Amino acid sequence: EEMAYIKLVKNKAYFKRFQVKFRRRREGKTDYYARKRLVVQDKTKYNTPKYRVVVRITNKDVIAQITSATIKGDQVHCAAYAHELPRYGLPVGLTNYSSCYCVGLLLARRWLKVRKLDTKYEGLKSP
Repeated sequence: EEMAYIKLVKNKAYFKRFQVKFRRRREGKTDYYARKRLVVQDKTKYNTPKYRVVVRITNKDVIAQITSATIKGDQVHCAAYAHELPRYGLPVGLTNYSSCYCVGLLLARRWLKVRKLDTKYEGLKSP
């Protein structure tokens, strides 16, 4: 029995026309299908930014950011980090559930200050 001839498909002509995927897709960092549905703003809202909260938990830190997407790239409007918590009286356990809550609270207070709403929403006064 003779083996059938298999034509070589991936030749020079194939690779000349091959288009590589986006860098962040190749690295496996960005799912562009999901990103499109997350960041695209309604056309009737014109140039209004669509804000989103981005939270990353690393081994030693919690990072929370309020961002919006632009054509040039994503803009970070406000950020808070767990390594800042010791100055507010939380010295240890910077990646646990309660510290994540504290980072979110810190981010929210900073965002209110950016939007000049911190006097309107004062929060809980300590007794």
